[in-house]
Amino acid sequence: MTSQNALVLFSGGQDSTVCLAWALARYNRVTTVGFDYAQRHSVELNCRQNVLEAFRKSSVVRTDHLGDDVMLDLSILGQIAETSLTRDAEIRMTEDGLPSTFVPARNLIFFSLSGTIAYRQAANILVGGMCETDYSGYPDCRRATLDAQEQTLSLGLDRDIVIETPLMHKTKADTFALAKSLGGEELVEIVVEHTHTCYLGDRSTRHDWGYGCGTCPACELRAKGWNDWQEAGCPKDPTGLA
Repeated sequence: MTSQNALVLFSGGQDSTVCLAWALARYNRVTTVGFDYAQRHSVELNCRQNVLEAFRKSSVVRTDHLGDDVMLDLSILGQIAETSLTRDAEIRMTEDGLPSTFVPARNLIFFSLSGTIAYRQAANILVGGMCETDYSGYPDCRRATLDAQEQTLSLGLDRDIVIETPLMHKTKADTFALAKSLGGEELVEIVVEHTHTCYLGDRSTRHDWGYGCGTCPACELRAKGWNDWQEAGCPKDPTGLA
């Protein structure tokens, strides 16, 4: 464990939950930030608290160095981003090749605001669950974008800011494997039971991989990752999926 302080962008989803466990195993002090941007799947905001509570009760996740959780109201983003993630609209591919769930500049805004909080907390590590393997093609999830954002924050805050993305080159199956390596079956069960992925905010149906409609792109990615991980024998080392 390093002596550095980290701020985790924590949505209550599978990826950010695994990233939170990863950060807790790695850094001296960890805090969390969430964003209410009038997302269609706002149920994830409740899941955030359920995950944090499950972590604190867990026997496999150390949380004595887990600090404050901050929730930011970004409803203005929901007002200006006319997407299927902020409107009751069909999820489809658009003419520019991106899914209609893409919220333009969302992650750039998230990291900019997180930089403000990190500055106040004397944290120089920002942790996000973005990846460019099993993802929907969002350009602000790519490592090249986040490298530029990292440089911008470092210059603008006049201190070295590091954006860590431990899942950047991992598949959803790898993410389940990483969860198992960090906290065994108990952490995997927390991910399955308490996190939320479904774009439609559906928690009426419990699948083997968790709750969701089962048909939206987010559910399909999560289900495929679970099935791939199961077929590989549920390894705790992502290299076992190669």
